[in-house]
Amino acid sequence: MAQGAALRDRFSRHWRHVAPHSGFPPTGLSWHEVDMTDLTLTSGTPASLFAFGTMQFGDAADEAESRAMYDACRAAGITHFDTAVGYTDGASERILGMLAAEDRDAIYVATKIGYDGGGTTESLQAQFDQSRRQNGLDYVDLLYLHRFQGATPLETQFALLRDWQKAGLIRHIGVSNYAAWQVMKAQAICKDLGTRIDAIQPMYNLVKRQAEVEILPMAADQGIAVLPYSPLGGGLLTGKYSRPDASGRVVENAMYAKRYSPDWMRETAAGLARLAEEVGTSPATLAVAWVAAHPTGPIPIISARNVAQLKPSLDAIEFPMTPELRDRISALSITPPPATDRLEEA
Repeated sequence: MAQGAALRDRFSRHWRHVAPHSGFPPTGLSWHEVDMTDLTLTSGTPASLFAFGTMQFGDAADEAESRAMYDACRAAGITHFDTAVGYTDGASERILGMLAAEDRDAIYVATKIGYDGGGTTESLQAQFDQSRRQNGLDYVDLLYLHRFQGATPLETQFALLRDWQKAGLIRHIGVSNYAAWQVMKAQAICKDLGTRIDAIQPMYNLVKRQAEVEILPMAADQGIAVLPYSPLGGGLLTGKYSRPDASGRVVENAMYAKRYSPDWMRETAAGLARLAEEVGTSPATLAVAWVAAHPTGPIPIISARNVAQLKPSLDAIEFPMTPELRDRISALSITPPPATDRLEEA
């Protein structure tokens, strides 16, 4: 129960600073009564409370740079590494699998399938087989369904994952980009199948806070580990896009450009940069530490193109984020309304 204990400890240090209307801890439930999912290595050692996403492996980061970032993460204490079957045409899984194989029992490997294919048994099986060929590992620690696929019954999809789990091919089951109601529906089905949803991977950062409304409270209530991706908002929260010659996904990728197009998001990024200068650190460090310091104890998935770009995110691991500083950072962005939309009760 070490991972769950670590998350409970993080929660205990922060929840009393959260306004009563926030829903933490869940009404009528003591946090210490929540049975948290244990994301552990095969030895039983807890996986790290920060994770590294390898989406750049084999693309912006060649094999040498990928190894350098992997080594930097390991030196910083990170043991949890995330990838997906389709990242960089399979190069991400191949490189990560090669690196993880060097010390397999000390590494927690998560991957994802099912972003496309409709969730059919045939497509999921084909993608899982492809993933195993690419990573070259006997098992993965955590397998996510990459997004909700409603055309195929969830019973069919999760029965397949349950079977792989029973066969020792995967250890934990997760979902990514699911709404809270979709997670709860899947969790009920998994219970009938004799398994459970152990982890969820939502988007969450200072300018994308919708997860605070239902995803994070639901995960706390259900004891589901939360691993937010994009804590830097595609690089927006590093402050680099304030420069006219800036390059990166927010200006080069149409999907990211649309995702982070509102003017208020740029204003939030500028405010974060000013606050970081006042505090004497990097905006990226503040952005990642802010995510990690949420009362429910999420495990941020950091990423980068090179070691130099990675360093400010690694610095967030030891950054002393106080409740007061987190409140100042939160005030830079828009707090989403409660799920009931009853603003008078917020």
